[in-house]
Amino acid sequence: MKPELDPVWEDKIYGEGSHLNRYPFDAVVSFIYRWRPRDKPVSETAVVEVGSGAGNNLWFAAREGFRVAGIEGSATAVRYARERFKNEKLMGDLREGNFLALPWEDDSFDIAIDRHSLCCVSLKAQKTAISELKRVLRSGGVLFYNGYSDQHTSAKYGHRQSDGRVVNITSGTLAGVGGLTFCTMQDIEKLFAFGWEIMKLEHCIIEDAPNTSAASNHAEWRVIVRKR
Repeated sequence: MKPELDPVWEDKIYGEGSHLNRYPFDAVVSFIYRWRPRDKPVSETAVVEVGSGAGNNLWFAAREGFRVAGIEGSATAVRYARERFKNEKLMGDLREGNFLALPWEDDSFDIAIDRHSLCCVSLKAQKTAISELKRVLRSGGVLFYNGYSDQHTSAKYGHRQSDGRVVNITSGTLAGVGGLTFCTMQDIEKLFAFGWEIMKLEHCIIEDAPNTSAASNHAEWRVIVRKR
């Protein structure tokens, strides 16, 4: 694992067989089909995911005929994804590595996916990763950024480090998943201030019923941006 990547994902989560998801997340499916380029066939449309985990989102895209690539810091998750692709005779460029320095050439992809991965590093590091994503996306390419909001209950139950990440989270839906950055609206605007056009910006909050025990909010950003 690289220094920026929290080892909890390899040591305590993927390494122990947890979060090895098999099916894609609905927001990712909707994003790909709503925002894929219409001027080229699916077979020529390239999708990249940062923090691709067990490869469940890319598995869906590959089955649908897209060209796919992903980068993930957990060796266990990458092995799992590669084996699944091999068993199902799917093609994918699945790499172990750090999304702060992407291993692909400029202008390689049409679509990029971040589902709760960039939020695992500091805002400063996220800016680096987003710059890298802009580099590998073609002009007019789109990115789905899915990060956590400062309105999330878990943002209140941990220790805030000097880099802005909250660590040792003890409550809410994100307890035990390592350090996370919880973004404000201003943070989102700054992340995409240069070289991007915000196409869609959603702040999603799921609230437990008020009379339930340990009621909490799950709050996240769903942002779609286009490379200028």
